[in-house]
Amino acid sequence: MKNIAIIPARGGSKRIPRKNIRDFLGKPIIAYSIETALESGLFDEVMVSTDDFEIAEISEKYRAKVPFLRSEETADDYATTVNVLLEVLKTYQKQGKKFEYGCCIYPTAPLLKPSIIKSGYKKLMSESFSTVFPVVEFSYPILRSLKLSGNDKVEMNWPEHQESRSQDLPKAYHDAGQFYWFNVEEFLKEEELFGKNSGALILPNTSVQDIDTEEDWKLAEMKAKLSE
Repeated sequence: MKNIAIIPARGGSKRIPRKNIRDFLGKPIIAYSIETALESGLFDEVMVSTDDFEIAEISEKYRAKVPFLRSEETADDYATTVNVLLEVLKTYQKQGKKFEYGCCIYPTAPLLKPSIIKSGYKKLMSESFSTVFPVVEFSYPILRSLKLSGNDKVEMNWPEHQESRSQDLPKAYHDAGQFYWFNVEEFLKEEELFGKNSGALILPNTSVQDIDTEEDWKLAEMKAKLSE
């Protein structure tokens, strides 16, 4: 079975400039995603989709392939991950290359380990999901979450749960933002990564950190050091 890892890494990053190649504990953060994909031993091709020559050069240094650059349409602020993956897979098809399974691995996932990638692949194959991605439990019941009005007045989003005990409320999860395994044929047909036949791989909070701010970056570094 032919598998491809696609790492989407455009050059424009507004909240953390040049985020995808910023130094993370001694090497560009994208290097962790590339190395994890290679070390998993699951992929016939590990490629980076980028519009940026510097990102391409660094990616190739860490042994990823950059066979073509991303188009302007998939490099702007409004292009989705699905748009990028479709472009990559269809470009490969034009070159006569087809893959059965793909994994979109985000370039800012330094806590991701090969074992987690393998677990996601096993779940995709053994349980016949169309897509599989990691999730993490919210640390506090979202049904008891609060909202603030313009003058900082506090209200509950779900006031009917004001007296509910936390342990009596259902658990809720969110996307870990690390990777998506998918069946290529089904993905090209449905053009979605989260659909009716998506499966979840539950990860602990210590293995996950969304990185959108400087504070997030510091937390990710702390977690990475703790996992060494």
